[in-house]
Amino acid sequence: MKYDKRHGGPYDRGSADSYYRRGRNPHYFVGATYSSPEITADKMSKEEIEAYYAGYNDNEKDGNFKDWG
Repeated sequence: MKYDKRHGGPYDRGSADSYYRRGRNPHYFVGATYSSPEITADKMSKEEIEAYYAGYNDNEKDGNFKDWG
């Protein structure tokens, strides 16, 4: 499946949550991250939630995590 990977979108937010080792919490932003309205899981479509989890899982498989070192 091909997902829209725009910054702030569901796939991007999933991958960012994984990167920063945050738990799974489906959400996305309408526009720019943190400076536009946030859409939470209760208002997301099935496809948007699927994209969030795909981003999270793809990053988990890649093992690309923030080095807090």
